[in-house]
Amino acid sequence: MTVLNSSNDLDRIRRDFPVLSQNGLVYLDNAATTQKPRCVADRLYKFYTEEYGTIHRGVYQLSQQATDFYESSRETVRGFLNARSISEVIFTKGTTEAINLVANSFGRAFLKAGDEIIISGMEHHANIVPWQQVCEATGALLRVVPLQDDGAILMSDFQKLLSDRTKLVSMVHVSNALGTVNPVSEIVKLAHGVGAKVLIDGAQAVSHVPVDVQALDCDFYVFSSHKLYGPTGVGVLYGKEDFLNRMPPYQTGGDMIESVTFEKTTFAKAPARFEAGTPAIAEVIGFAEAIRYVQTIGFDYIQKQESLLLAYATAQFEKLSGVTIIGTASEKASVLSFSIEGVHPHDIGTVMDDLGIAIRAGHHCAQPVMKRFGVAATARASFAFYNTTEEIDMLVMGVKRCQELLA
Repeated sequence: MTVLNSSNDLDRIRRDFPVLSQNGLVYLDNAATTQKPRCVADRLYKFYTEEYGTIHRGVYQLSQQATDFYESSRETVRGFLNARSISEVIFTKGTTEAINLVANSFGRAFLKAGDEIIISGMEHHANIVPWQQVCEATGALLRVVPLQDDGAILMSDFQKLLSDRTKLVSMVHVSNALGTVNPVSEIVKLAHGVGAKVLIDGAQAVSHVPVDVQALDCDFYVFSSHKLYGPTGVGVLYGKEDFLNRMPPYQTGGDMIESVTFEKTTFAKAPARFEAGTPAIAEVIGFAEAIRYVQTIGFDYIQKQESLLLAYATAQFEKLSGVTIIGTASEKASVLSFSIEGVHPHDIGTVMDDLGIAIRAGHHCAQPVMKRFGVAATARASFAFYNTTEEIDMLVMGVKRCQELLA
């Protein structure tokens, strides 16, 4: 089954990821974290062994060079998102910290009793718990858009929840547990129609689809490096510059101030305002390398390959008796969550591992989703552009093996 620009493209791409050639590994846990191309590891090694210095503070050459690398990485992210300014790109530890930053800085400063926050029933815990905490602190109320049986939200239900009390809508772009792709452009437009701000959790989206934050017009967009073929410990908060500069700092310390006296401290503007302390310098630089790598592959190729993999996997799973796919929305990314009748998902994961197949098993930090579909957990295979239909055939064989051993 060929979806490639040339017959050698996929082999060439897979050679960029050394771990994929180890011991016949079938890696299908890309929604949790992606593998890293050699160029990212090489960039980290070069920085640590030849170029390492801290940033923003030193007048010596290594420090100035590291600062240039770090800030040019911010420009790489800006271009990747089509943000208007580098001042709108905040480096964080990841998606979770980015959401917590907005929750604490925007939520606690601008929300009051009676205000409402809308999320969806498919959110990751990281896009539920921070807002619960904000509601407890401010008296705001949390509203939830329910899920249909296929794992999509009904936009009419969303519209019914919107009112002049709605101050923030925070929704996932792509569900990690179901693969559902939300109509985020429509969500932003409707929310802005009642004067609400919008945060989009793009952790599961940025590796699959191009994102243009100016066209989307969201107020905040968050995502992580490690799900985009980059290092762990780095993420991004995009926010509109004028609003970022009205938000109080989330953390305080070095490098985010204009001046400090014992009587008063004044704070820098974004992005420094939200980047207290020494950041993950090497990882940010490696992240930029990962973005450049993805851009060389191109989203046209990525979407074509991943769409074929999802369609192929879905077709094969629909032929299996005793297997249920959880999440069947018409708009999906390359995530296939499933259950096998009579077999616990953790046992599925163990049998798969014995066969050299890496999948995820559990509630995927989305316990409300599991409750909605009447399961404690699911098994989840998630595909990247370096995966193959042959690997999906092995996954299907693994399912049959689980049924032979455990069902």
